[in-house]
Amino acid sequence: MKCYSYSGVPGFLELAHEWDQLAGQGITNTPFQRLAYQKAWWSHLCPPNSELSTVATRSDKGELLGIGCFYIHDGKIYFNGSMEETDYLDLIVRDDHVEQVWQATIRCLQDYQPDRRHVLDLYNIPEASPSRSILRAIAEEQGYHFKESIIEVCPIIELPHSFDDYLETLDSKQRRELNRKMRRAEGSDVITTIVDPSDNIQAEVESFLDLLQKSTFEKRDWLTDGRRGLFHEIARDALGNGTLQLMFTSIEGRRAAGLFNFDYGGRIWVYNSGLDPAAFSALSPGVVLTATAIEEAIKLGRKEFDFLRGNEEYKYRFGAVDSNIYRIQMEK
Repeated sequence: MKCYSYSGVPGFLELAHEWDQLAGQGITNTPFQRLAYQKAWWSHLCPPNSELSTVATRSDKGELLGIGCFYIHDGKIYFNGSMEETDYLDLIVRDDHVEQVWQATIRCLQDYQPDRRHVLDLYNIPEASPSRSILRAIAEEQGYHFKESIIEVCPIIELPHSFDDYLETLDSKQRRELNRKMRRAEGSDVITTIVDPSDNIQAEVESFLDLLQKSTFEKRDWLTDGRRGLFHEIARDALGNGTLQLMFTSIEGRRAAGLFNFDYGGRIWVYNSGLDPAAFSALSPGVVLTATAIEEAIKLGRKEFDFLRGNEEYKYRFGAVDSNIYRIQMEK
């Protein structure tokens, strides 16, 4: 195996023709490992005075086996994507090469900065990732101080074959309440729409962001210009490759709720949501939209509905079960 280290954006350009093929086979195959997302996050949200470092591992025959996309800030090495906006992060590598590629990647990072203290601070590694046990073993072998902690949960619904079967998984009170709200919405001509390639994607994303910032004071403050730019860029890419699911509920011509989802890899990923609290709150447009999204996911044959980071109470009303994400810190 050979490692190649790229400083800055040239790494994206050099690996562009191979990146997504490997990401689609990776141990953590999510929308956040795709090249377009990684480029967009760095472009809009990289911390000031940070350095992008991409490590590519190849076989002796030149086959791309792994990509580690990191940034270095204040003496620490992080996954590109950070914590706040990127729900799942990991090394991009197939399962059959993960241990060797992690070994090679860490050696390459050490060689790249031989005079620096080596501190890895890696956020949002999924519970099922083999990186957790492999990094622990590497730390023990190479004398790193190792610390692993749960930093957040990603509630997930395992989807059955029909919406009726899904409703049966809820407890009786939740099921009655959801049925009541959906019947009320149907009787009040609540309309659900899904953005398609013929729509003006810039205007549709702005409509969603308007709902997002109306949702809560926290979301209003969270929605910086950089994050707005990220939403627009990843929406354009996802619409182009067929993985965007941008949904709205409207009542009397007024949009009341929105979901910005990815439809990727047999799973729906709920990246963010928006709600106008002043718009027909008695009709529970946010609840109705989420239920409709679950129903649509089942119709499409998707296997999971992932609410992504956060333990908001409403997610559990839909029958979601926690999956943990981890932070790994290694210092030498």
